[in-house]
Amino acid sequence: MPPVTASLPVPPALVGLGAVFDHVALASARIRDQLPLYADLLGGRFAGGWVNTHVGFRAATLAYPGGGQVELLEALDGSTFLDRFLARSGGRGGLHHVTFLVPDVDEAVAALTGAGHDVFGVSGPDPVWSDAFVHPRTTGGVLLQVAQTGPAYEAHFASIPALDDFLRAVPPDGTVG
Repeated sequence: MPPVTASLPVPPALVGLGAVFDHVALASARIRDQLPLYADLLGGRFAGGWVNTHVGFRAATLAYPGGGQVELLEALDGSTFLDRFLARSGGRGGLHHVTFLVPDVDEAVAALTGAGHDVFGVSGPDPVWSDAFVHPRTTGGVLLQVAQTGPAYEAHFASIPALDDFLRAVPPDGTVG
């Protein structure tokens, strides 16, 4: 029997914006604690990551056959948003946000705001990644990120270190490609 596929509705605010699902982000106290499941058992391959010392988090992206991605997040010293998130979950962590790529993040922000969504944290323009977040109170309980890749996106991730090296490093510029 062939697999059953369903066409899921696109949120009305994103119709016509060319939104494409990119990844889910899972937060935990330590990325290493999630690797036995998401890398070893499910077969995720380290595809890149970054450290943001200003906001206080590290993110590692695992890619899967077929194009899916999971971003694993962990709080670093000085974190505010992840510490609060982990405290609300009793330290367990869990689904932090869902990300859609859009061709124009400013257009997506205008459409989301116009549709009554609470948009915050707008960044950019940036040569690598510009984004904005939509508060969970207007998205059915899930933090939504809309993002636009810039002209330097591919070059930023051209040299991927080994996962263990990435997890040990906290580079002074705050990013690892």
